[in-house]
This record gives sequence, C-alpha cells and structure tokens, in this order.
Amino acid sequence: MDLAELLADAMRRQCLSCEALAHAAGIRVPRIKAFVEDGAAGPIRPTPEELTELAQVLSLPLPDVLAASRGRRAVAYAGQPV
Repeated sequence: MDLAELLADAMRRQCLSCEALAHAAGIRVPRIKAFVEDGAAGPIRPTPEELTELAQVLSLPLPDVLAASRGRRAVAYAGQPV
C-alpha cells in the first residue's frame, strides 16, 4: 500500500475531507491533496514532520506511514506483511 492509498483509506474511515485533515495537521490543503492523489512519489513530497503529523492526526502507526512513503508495502495487523 502506498501513501496515497493509506491516507485515502484513513480519511474515509474517519470521514475527513482534505480540508479537515489539513486544518487538524497544520498542513496546507494543496499539499494534502497532492499526497492523497500522488502519494510520496509525486512532484510534491511530504517532509518527515508532515508524515509524523499525518500519522498522529489519522491515528496511524508512524512506521506504517513511513514505510508507505518510501514505496514499501505497509505492515498490517500483528506485524504481518500485506
């Protein structure tokens, strides 16, 4: 799972729009939209600080968010690879 999928799934589960996530994380809306559309491989790349904020706001494990941002497969439940 890449960063775009991870963010979109978490936002959908919590019923958050890009605007609401941006407000909660303190990140500009266009950057959030770029992360959700293009992931970390797009022209706008998230900083480590932004990834940490997104993980906190979306209640996601930071290692999963960091792995998704590097293009690796995210780690699922009980440490089993997806």
